Amino acid sequence: MATLISDKLLEILACPFDKKELVERAELSKLECSVCHRRYPVVDGIPVMLLEEAELPNTNGEAKDAGIKRQD
Repeated sequence: MATLISDKLLEILACPFDKKELVERAELSKLECSVCHRRYPVVDGIPVMLLEEAELPNTNGEAKDAGIKRQD
């Protein structure tokens, strides 16, 4: 399976919402947070790590806009 970004870059990136580990979802061209499951697009090998661009899976398994509400 092809990778979206280098392993070294994936090691240092974290979810901007909760600072947790990201998992590559090459079939979706996205990086997914291992905890909150927000998905960040990867465009031309560059991860777009903006909360405004993130998607959050809903209960149907489809992605929806995550918004930027943060729980502290």
